[in-house]
Amino acid sequence: MIQDMEGYFRGLTPERSDLLKELEAQAKAEAIPIAGPLVGRLLSILTTLSGGRAVLELGTAVGYSALFIAEGLAPGGRLLSLERDADRAGQARANLARGGCTDRVEVRLGDAMEELAALQGLFDLAFLDFDKSLYEPALPHLHRLLRPGGLLVADNTGFSAARPFNQALRQDPKWREAHLLCFLPLHSTEYDGLSLALRL
Repeated sequence: MIQDMEGYFRGLTPERSDLLKELEAQAKAEAIPIAGPLVGRLLSILTTLSGGRAVLELGTAVGYSALFIAEGLAPGGRLLSLERDADRAGQARANLARGGCTDRVEVRLGDAMEELAALQGLFDLAFLDFDKSLYEPALPHLHRLLRPGGLLVADNTGFSAARPFNQALRQDPKWREAHLLCFLPLHSTEYDGLSLALRL
């Protein structure tokens, strides 16, 4: 095995734009939880692999992960990102404009659970990164909104509040899931869970 495995994999952290590095510095200074560059790169790849025509994000914060998702969208693809904090939504819109993504990303201000209940249409991928205690109640909505074969990606599943979601996903035959314990450089937190599930 490689010696100092954490240091080695930290050295493989994906390169980022100046904008993304700036948001990482802001997140560190203001204790804003962000997905980090490794999960961000994974989101970009998974968005592309999902077809990337329609993607849903729950929890925009400052738009960090949305920038990565936008990178993986298909031509003409769209990301709808839901955020309940007006200040954060405003920051995200400004950051997405700086990243040249306003034509592909809509940041919608509102309560995610209320928005989920009202949403129509089918999405290729959904990314969960909002209140962990709401992950499990959101599952029925996400099953309705994801197309068959669509992908669910849940961040921070190592948080205790995500336990009901983890168990519900594991026990529900309508999903094919994989729960990962990960070392994620520059993620909040660096040791955390990441769950992937295919909508059957």
